Amino acid sequence: MEERISGTLPAREGNYGSVLYWMQQAQRVEANHALNLAISLANERKLPLRLVFVLSDRVPDANLRHYQFMLEGLAETAAKLDRLGLEFHLCAGDPGKTIAALASGNPIVVADQGYLRWQRQWRADLQARMDTQAYLEVESDAVVPVRTASDKEEYAAATIRGKILRHLEEFLEPAPLPEYQARPGQDLSVPKDIPHLLCKADTGTEGLLGFARQHLALDDSVPCSGHFPGGHSEAVKHLELFLDKNLPLYAEKRNDPSLGIQSNLSPYLHFGQISALEVALRVLEYCEVPAYAAAGLIKDKSGLEPLQAGVASFLEELIVRRELSCNFCHYNAAYDDYTCVPLWARKTLNDHLADPRPAMYSPEELESAQTDDPYWNAAQTEMLLTGKMHNYLRMYWGKKIIEWTPDPETAFSLMSWLNNKYQLDGSDPNSYAGIAWCFGKHDRPWQSRPVFGSVRYMNAAGLRRKFDMAGYLDKVRSLSSPF
Repeated sequence: MEERISGTLPAREGNYGSVLYWMQQAQRVEANHALNLAISLANERKLPLRLVFVLSDRVPDANLRHYQFMLEGLAETAAKLDRLGLEFHLCAGDPGKTIAALASGNPIVVADQGYLRWQRQWRADLQARMDTQAYLEVESDAVVPVRTASDKEEYAAATIRGKILRHLEEFLEPAPLPEYQARPGQDLSVPKDIPHLLCKADTGTEGLLGFARQHLALDDSVPCSGHFPGGHSEAVKHLELFLDKNLPLYAEKRNDPSLGIQSNLSPYLHFGQISALEVALRVLEYCEVPAYAAAGLIKDKSGLEPLQAGVASFLEELIVRRELSCNFCHYNAAYDDYTCVPLWARKTLNDHLADPRPAMYSPEELESAQTDDPYWNAAQTEMLLTGKMHNYLRMYWGKKIIEWTPDPETAFSLMSWLNNKYQLDGSDPNSYAGIAWCFGKHDRPWQSRPVFGSVRYMNAAGLRRKFDMAGYLDKVRSLSSPF
């Protein structure tokens, strides 16, 4: 647990009136190391515990689709916390300023950790405003903490895999919730200028959404997704369905967009509604694979029977690839800018700037899926309607945008805009790494081609050769529209 914590545990003799847990990234009760630490500190020091979530309309690229999904999850979390005897307060405003105001009574403050710039800035703002040194930050989003795995930005999965696997067994440990020994104390002091809602088991999504609409300027240009309701229980449904039906097929068939082999957990992982640790442990339990064997499966996937091959491939994506993305955003300040692309890739793309493009489309044509490529249009439509695009097609989708725009900087900006606007898991380390990958990040040079140079190329013929693309088109046509 210590390797997940930044900061120093406050001395026991300190005059602390309570423990305050600022929930932001880990929006759940289950396998939440920050919540576990907050409860343990409250119990050990015989202090009352308060939990606070601050809603802000300053989250980059967030719109009603994202807020609805998040609030559905928070409503479920609030109900669970209430039944456990834990106070959960929802506030609206500037997060750093709000938590600092709530911390004026000198509590021990525990926060969960995020990897993105705005998340780190919120926490830095809080620390700059606090009049106490009792601040602890807990990483609960990665199975192996980012700084434990590596102290630098890694070049690719091949360079980080061994570093993660070296620690994997140590961190593949359950994180059960301690029982809170409730202590009486004064009510949380909330300044009158901070909008505030004490959430109960019956507050529900509508109560949270009404509070958000009242106090935030929400962008409602993108409708909510009826295809992926938010919340831990929904994440568990997806996980159990994946285990029962698709895990044995995952290694061989996961990239076929017509089959729906994927777990569909990325939106829930993005909002911290389920932890990668809980998912990994459930997969190992289901398949009766001991934790100590997980690293070996991931390291050597050859010669495995289908179920074990599925476990190995899924854990590679869930742990190694996902945590490579966390490493990227943690150590590379330009993770959301074209300059994050490796020099070799930028050079080869620049060398081919004058190459004729097969087509050129405006941002409006791309957004509305009005291209001459039916597969690209279907992928874009899937994202528009559901808030999620099949992962293999996200790579193809990005590669085609590079072909259809005048320069890679424009393509990078368009890709980021569309992804973050419509994907439920947009503005996520995985998303930023995936966009950069389209331009050569975490990859190697390939055979030179027009437009791309030696950056990896993908085309429609490859999709048709590998997959049932007619079946995928039919699948997208059958989707119901929220528009």
